[in-house]
Amino acid sequence: MTPTRSFDLASLDMAGTTVDEGGLVYEVLSSTVVEAAGTPLPPELLATWKGTSKLEAIAGLLDGLGVPADSISVDAVFETFRANLIDAYRQTPPKPVAGVPEALRSLRDRGVKVALQTGYSADIADAILAGMGWTVGTGKGNTVDALITSDLVPASRPAPYLIFRSMEATGVTDVRRVLVAGDTPNDVLAGWNAGAGFVVGVLSGSFDEDALQQTPATHVLGSLATVGTLL
Repeated sequence: MTPTRSFDLASLDMAGTTVDEGGLVYEVLSSTVVEAAGTPLPPELLATWKGTSKLEAIAGLLDGLGVPADSISVDAVFETFRANLIDAYRQTPPKPVAGVPEALRSLRDRGVKVALQTGYSADIADAILAGMGWTVGTGKGNTVDALITSDLVPASRPAPYLIFRSMEATGVTDVRRVLVAGDTPNDVLAGWNAGAGFVVGVLSGSFDEDALQQTPATHVLGSLATVGTLL
């Protein structure tokens, strides 16, 4: 008898979970916001916006710093951030988290759909994947089945919409048979809010085990490289 899979879709965050970019996205986000606001950015304020849409994060950070909404264009700050991040990634190209390509290949070989869902906009996500040689599509030779970016949904994490869109893109209908994984509390909360059967925090990114254990994660793993053990 063929063993029954415990989940049909792995809906996975990018930076810090599947992609190792050395924390550059938050270094660039912080420096861009500080330059625009002209005031230091407390680490605890930045932490609350990790894992969300970068456009939403910029708006939230400026508001948290007390910058009047009519004094700075959030869109303009985002465009500066976007240009700065692309330049940073050109100088220090992201790479896959160790062991993750093999884990994704194993999941897909066992019939699990794999989707990336991210707070990046599509142009940045596409550039990262191209730089790593990852491809998107349902064919066996591709790395993942789908890519869902923050500009495709009405609200980013901790809202569940990125996950629902990844289900739609892969044809998976039972959210109880979805595994969601990410390295931030907002990633975990999005999985919880979606009602996913598996909500996994990973320690390869921005937060330590204590922080992720305080979330409603069903599992905390050292890295996504071992996600196959949950099958």
